[in-house]
Amino acid sequence: MRILISGASVAGPVLAYWLHRHGFEVTVVERAPTLRKTGGHAVDLFRPAMDISEKMGVLPAIEAHVTGMDRIILRRPGTRRAVVADLTKVFTATSDRHVEIMRDDLSEIYYDVTREDVEYVFGDSITGIGDDGTVTFERGEPRRFDLVVGADGLHSNVRRLVFGDESAYSAFVGAYLAVASVPKEVGVPGEAVMYNDPGRGVGVYGGPATQDGRLVFLFRTDRPLDYHHRDTERQKALLRKTFAGMDPQVDKWLTELDRTPAFYFDSVTQLRMDTWSRGRVTLVGDAGYCPGPAVGGSTSLAVIGAYVLAGELAAAGGDHERAFPAYEREMAQLVRDSRAFALGAAKMLIPRTRFGVWALMTAARTISALPAGLSRALAKLNDKGMRLHDSMVVKDYEDYTEPVRGTTSPDS
Repeated sequence: MRILISGASVAGPVLAYWLHRHGFEVTVVERAPTLRKTGGHAVDLFRPAMDISEKMGVLPAIEAHVTGMDRIILRRPGTRRAVVADLTKVFTATSDRHVEIMRDDLSEIYYDVTREDVEYVFGDSITGIGDDGTVTFERGEPRRFDLVVGADGLHSNVRRLVFGDESAYSAFVGAYLAVASVPKEVGVPGEAVMYNDPGRGVGVYGGPATQDGRLVFLFRTDRPLDYHHRDTERQKALLRKTFAGMDPQVDKWLTELDRTPAFYFDSVTQLRMDTWSRGRVTLVGDAGYCPGPAVGGSTSLAVIGAYVLAGELAAAGGDHERAFPAYEREMAQLVRDSRAFALGAAKMLIPRTRFGVWALMTAARTISALPAGLSRALAKLNDKGMRLHDSMVVKDYEDYTEPVRGTTSPDS
């Protein structure tokens, strides 16, 4: 049975790995000419995603690429007062098994473990998906597949082709995120520095093992901004307008936007769809249920979703009419919880008031002051709060061996 996946970031390669392991023939198509190395930000993997990665045999590689950041310094603009928070205690409070890793490193690790068993087609994209499984491409010849999976992110091309315009499903959370790659010496390896004001926050971070640093910007707006998603100069201008004059140090950081080799800018948006599947097509990860970049544990959720989708297809012997609804049932509550968590996280990380900024800094100071065991115990009292992504329960699909059926002709 032949399955086409669009997208080679995180969900795509993880899905490809498990589909191949369950006996499916897999092709991954990626619009970029090579594996994306766009200066992605640091992402978190919590216990369920760590367990899945361990089953894939890539945990040593992941642990070798952790950022290694162990503290964060929170500052108020224009003052010398700062809160120094122990990140190891913060991470211990949120998860029993957690790593922070640069997104591009994680993507490359998942790609490397699948590249020998999965067909990757770079520099191409899907232009049409027929009811009979015929897929047309921007550059390549048409091919037939039994199933097509969109793993191509928040602005999914597959979702647009099958479900229509993104605006029908996206919900603006009221905030924006930007990330820029900067020289390592702009920051201090092993620590993050953040300046917080009501409605905006900016910081720099980089781990001891990372090759460069990152500038990260978070800010609130009452309504979506006017810009094209490919117009980086307009996006940088919006950042300068929002953050100029915040603090002399921030003004220095803003000059890095003129020479950054990699830049990302997007709204913090949730996708809210009634179903992620239609006919032979389904969606996984941010393409189907993005809870909000940087605030909703979307990377861990994408890893879990890819594992569950592959498992349900294996359990159903390749029958998508059984597998897709089962996949959505298994993921539905996890997605709802992640959405709710993301809304709360956005309010906490980008507070609107001076009191909110004070509360954020006080919370960081308190967690750092508590013994690690006590902060972990307190966090475990609420599995919908700080421990949400660590407490997600995922089925084990490794033993499903029902014969795969409905394969396409090998010469189609």
